[in-house]
Parts: sequence; C-alpha cells; structure tokens
Amino acid sequence: MRAVAFLIAVLAAVPCPAWAGAPTEAVRPFYTTPGLEFQPAARDRFIDPARKVLDADEAIRKSGETDGCLDPALAFDDTDYDYADVMASLKFVEAVKGDQAVVSALFRAEGEPARVEWKLRKVGEEWKIADIFSLTKDWALSQFNCE
Repeated sequence: MRAVAFLIAVLAAVPCPAWAGAPTEAVRPFYTTPGLEFQPAARDRFIDPARKVLDADEAIRKSGETDGCLDPALAFDDTDYDYADVMASLKFVEAVKGDQAVVSALFRAEGEPARVEWKLRKVGEEWKIADIFSLTKDWALSQFNCE
C-alpha cells in the first residue's frame, strides 16, 4: 500500500505542460517571461497562422539582415512597458467555446489601458495559440508580412 501511495505522490509531482490546462494558463507565461514568443523552445505553443509568422520572423533574424519583422513586445501591446506596472494591473478574461478560446489580457502600459487578445485552439489535450490581436492598437500577429 505504501508503494501505491508513493507512486501516486511521484506521478502528481510530475509537471504537465502549463498550456495543457485552461487557456489562460497557455497565455500567462508570455507575461511572466517577456519575449517567450521569440524563443525557439516555445514555438510548440503555437499553431498557424501565428506559428508561420513567428517562424518567418526567426528566419529573418537568423539571416542577420535585420532584427526581424516583429516588435519585441507583442504580449505587451507593442509598448515601451514598465514590467512592474503591467504585472500590477494584469487581469485575464477567458471565453471558451468547444475547442476554441479567446483569452483577453487587460493591463496598463505607458499609463494607458491596453487589451491584447489571444486566440487559441485545443489540439489534443493542449491549448495552442493561433493568433494574437491588439484591440487598443489594431494589429494582429497573423497580419504581419515577414518576408
């Protein structure tokens, strides 16, 4: 019986991907780790069309021609943000319909309210990010032309 209890404790301690739970948990790491969307290790958190644009941006960066085609502060609504201010005001609102979800990140940046929406789709047991939209600055990741 002790062996079973020990096995259950060990299995409970094994971390599952943060994005396997609620859609908000798929988005939260992009605020706790600024720039995560540009890390190759995080690319599996995305699906097309977002992944296609991020892959194109990475190819441009690797070529050394430019710094890429995307702003380095996508999650922060393309602002010159103060991290402490954003984190103090950050709130998430989640809407799920079947295998699709939208997570709104609401925060203050540069003294103004900002709203970034993350469109997600459930793939297997994981929520993957399909697109990122700014409702305050009117841009969408899927609309960037990284060529």
